[in-house]
Amino acid sequence: MRVGLTGGIASGKSAVSQLFASHGVPIIDSDAIARALLVEGNPLLDEVFARFGTDLARPDGSLDRPLLRARVFADSATRHQLEQLLHPAIAARAQELAGELTGPYQLHVVPLLVEFGLGPRYDRVLVVDCPPSLQLARLLARDGITPALAHAMLDAQAPRAARLAAADDLIRNEGSIEALAPQVANLHARYLLLAAAAISSVYGGAGPQAQ
Repeated sequence: MRVGLTGGIASGKSAVSQLFASHGVPIIDSDAIARALLVEGNPLLDEVFARFGTDLARPDGSLDRPLLRARVFADSATRHQLEQLLHPAIAARAQELAGELTGPYQLHVVPLLVEFGLGPRYDRVLVVDCPPSLQLARLLARDGITPALAHAMLDAQAPRAARLAAADDLIRNEGSIEALAPQVANLHARYLLLAAAAISSVYGGAGPQAQ
């Protein structure tokens, strides 16, 4: 079973995925895949430099990620071009990992799940939610960016209502990190039951050993 985890920027997706990982759940994180792809020696990084500016290369050849972020969120056309370049490679790598990992279910962290209409790819869609004002405060505190850039990043995402409409399951992250743990534990137990029921239906209730 594949669970797609999404939410607005600074909503708490990383904290939630780490809690699922503590339960032994395999995590496939689109942002982590993107970071791994955009490293020196990968042709994809050379393509980013060619399309979006050689000044994005640091002296050591690595990507100046803050500069790239500022550039793409200053212009929607540039952002869409970057997405079109990266997302096929990210999706392909995520699919490879999904085939390699085991367990009753997997958690796929997909920040742009709603924006790209990817919900049907997953058995469940889990949304981490908090008010936009809290997203903004967390984003400013976490990244040390300007308010203008923070607002641009928030505005580039799907509306909160669209994310909530896409959710099969919801985690509210309006308080402390400690408040997330019981929500994750409850969902983990539920997903184990759903995964077991799905396996049972495939094998006619006899389990895979009977096949």
